[in-house]
Amino acid sequence: METIQVKARYYLAQLDKELSKYPQLNQFEAATNVPKTYVALGAGGFLFLMIFFNFAGKLLSNLLGWVYPAYRSFKALESPEKEDDRQWLTYWTVYGFVSILESFTDVLLYWFPFYFMIKTVFLLWLMVPAFNGAATLYNRILRPFLVQHRGEIDSSYQNLKSKVSAVASELDASTSH
Repeated sequence: METIQVKARYYLAQLDKELSKYPQLNQFEAATNVPKTYVALGAGGFLFLMIFFNFAGKLLSNLLGWVYPAYRSFKALESPEKEDDRQWLTYWTVYGFVSILESFTDVLLYWFPFYFMIKTVFLLWLMVPAFNGAATLYNRILRPFLVQHRGEIDSSYQNLKSKVSAVASELDASTSH
């Protein structure tokens, strides 16, 4: 039992250290005397319950899959390092792929118990750098597929681009008369 308490204290200290990077949380803690770790864990627990019992589960899981990664992508683009750009570009590529798959299977998956809870955990696995889930899926599934079909995809893209240009030219010609 002692080792559990020691580990819990360690993780709380790590969370407190991470949350200390945000001045708003430090100000909130100073003003209310409520530790910022309790606020973060309480908010996380509340969101967990909302998703678990599917009160706005779809909205909350989609927000989680977009808000944090969008902000981290913004920060990555503003930083001089390139590795974080790669991480978030990989995330968005995989996220888009998963979203397209989900649009086809949504009618079936929605009926699975705890679907949005599983989706939320999956999105966390994709986005949290310690797990590197997006890179794993990209390297094991998406990249091999795209490399194998690159020529066909490029050819289809060029054909589509030519057709769109032709239609645009026809529209320009017909509107200029």
